[in-house]
Amino acid sequence: MTNEAGVARHVAIIMDGNGRWAKARHLPRVVGHQRGVEAVRKLVRSLHDTSIECLTLYAFSSENWKRPDDEVDDLMNMMRKFIKSDLPEFIANDVKLHILGDWRGLAPDIVALLEDALAQTAKGSRTLAVALNYGSQQEIARAATRAAEEGAITAEAIERHLNTAALPPLDLLIRTSGEVRLSNFLLWQCAYAEMMFTDVLWPDFTPAHLTDALDDFARRERRFGGR
Repeated sequence: MTNEAGVARHVAIIMDGNGRWAKARHLPRVVGHQRGVEAVRKLVRSLHDTSIECLTLYAFSSENWKRPDDEVDDLMNMMRKFIKSDLPEFIANDVKLHILGDWRGLAPDIVALLEDALAQTAKGSRTLAVALNYGSQQEIARAATRAAEEGAITAEAIERHLNTAALPPLDLLIRTSGEVRLSNFLLWQCAYAEMMFTDVLWPDFTPAHLTDALDDFARRERRFGGR
């Protein structure tokens, strides 16, 4: 049997393997991150050929601050360049930017760039959601606190305060590089999402890999706890 709808509206990806990609080629880690950005760019450009209404990418976790300072600086600089270079393309391709996480805790110039990008892409019909300074446990704790301030703590009340409240329910989560764990990403949202783990390192992940994942998703039977 196939999945009832056969269509994945919301897909999330844990983009893993940039460092290993670079190490295997005896290159600096920053080169792996740069190639990872290129993979993101190609994937976003391919969205109009898919069923995806929202693509959510795990770009920088709240735990990534533990990495060496020079690597964090490289990641932040690439973020600045990506926003500046690709914003016109987002606008031209009707892509709406959505940010998950404590992104206002990033450097002031990055916050300003993101605020501008959010404003300029607000009317887009297809969403690119980017998790920045994001941790799912922290997100759930904050949502539960806000729900409690309003009254009863119910699943529905918590969901209203999640970073993804405005997005379609998560259908499919993909993790690259062969690791089989969620790494504090969309824990609540993954409750009934389908999952797929691939050995492909993120810089090598292409739109064709995404198409294969969507085809696999369409063949799955989703029961949501039923029979």
